[in-house]
Amino acid sequence: MRGVLPGRRPVRRPALARAARAAGRGGPRRGRHARRLPRPDRLGPGTHPRRQARDRSVAGPRGRAPHLLKHREPPAKGGNVRIPRLLAAGLLVLAATACGSSEADSGSGTLRVGVIGSGVGNKLTRAVGFLDQRGELLPELTAAGVTRIKVATFPNGPDLNQALAGGSLDIGMYGDTPALIGRGQGLPTRLLSLNSVRLDAAVLAKKDGGPASLKDLEGKRIGVQTGSYIHRYLLGALEQAGVKPKEIIHMYTPAIIAALEKNSIDAGGLVSADQVAQERKGYRSIDVASRDHPDLLGTSVTVVTEKYLAANRSIVQVWQKAETKAVRVAKADWANYTQYVAKTGGYEPEITIKTTLKEQLPDEPFSAEGLKLLEGTKAFLVQQALVKKDYTLDSWLAPGARP
Repeated sequence: MRGVLPGRRPVRRPALARAARAAGRGGPRRGRHARRLPRPDRLGPGTHPRRQARDRSVAGPRGRAPHLLKHREPPAKGGNVRIPRLLAAGLLVLAATACGSSEADSGSGTLRVGVIGSGVGNKLTRAVGFLDQRGELLPELTAAGVTRIKVATFPNGPDLNQALAGGSLDIGMYGDTPALIGRGQGLPTRLLSLNSVRLDAAVLAKKDGGPASLKDLEGKRIGVQTGSYIHRYLLGALEQAGVKPKEIIHMYTPAIIAALEKNSIDAGGLVSADQVAQERKGYRSIDVASRDHPDLLGTSVTVVTEKYLAANRSIVQVWQKAETKAVRVAKADWANYTQYVAKTGGYEPEITIKTTLKEQLPDEPFSAEGLKLLEGTKAFLVQQALVKKDYTLDSWLAPGARP
């Protein structure tokens, strides 16, 4: 399909308004398909997927090769690891103003929430999802006029950003890195809460003659989901070690695992649950965020679009109250909560119990620890030019979100 990267499923996106198409293309566009936003990992000049297809060597989803993220910019002084700037969010404002959803515009009471990855389809995850499973979330949200919750699942944060930009979501729950990048490049969102903190990740090495430490990744090939908090951890860890890899390859988790098995990459960045699962198969973790770089642990945020917020001001306190209750309920029924996380995450219960920790669920919308981690992530993204224009976290907060 035209406009879709090799190895990716085509995704239908809301059509742009006729006037917006005319303005963006210099005239009306024929055909029934409106202009699509660029894929989130189509990065920089000269990275057209068709032109680079012949250069790819690592098998990706559905037997195709993933998009290569080559280091086209010269490394910054001091050993910084630089990657091409993310361009996906550059057209977000255009899409946000041109796209819309009939459900949201009609005031139907439907709250559209986007989340990352679920092993059971379009279901809410984490503590809020657990509360929803118990039938207790919707009653908490009725005070804000919510009569129905519609959930959409995305493979990564940049894709969720596109849905927020296109007007098909009202709230997003995802990693701090894509949320910060989106806001820094014009995505009209406001921060509701930090729903999770201390999110762990690791760098796993291939088995046969693989690297023994981060230092051994000098000039090597590494796979990671770009635009994720794992990506931010990986870049930070490499920078602190003074290591410049040959290339960082955008890959989803299944492709990373397959590439490690085939020795097609030297290492891969994975979340803690996948780390533990692969260690059981004999892979070695050469770096772990919680052990080696606690300052690079991730957070997960909840954001609301400015459009939805303008029409539903009460959602701020109502959502925060529901989220706080969800954490309290999860911690009080931890055994059933971890079972729920295992089910929605698609992991074995033993792995979930080991990698799901109570301290990852903050008791308040903005804990001091979470804000410190978030501020550190933002500063790093600004340094790496992934956030083009710096901004304060206070300017991102939804009105009334933090007393």
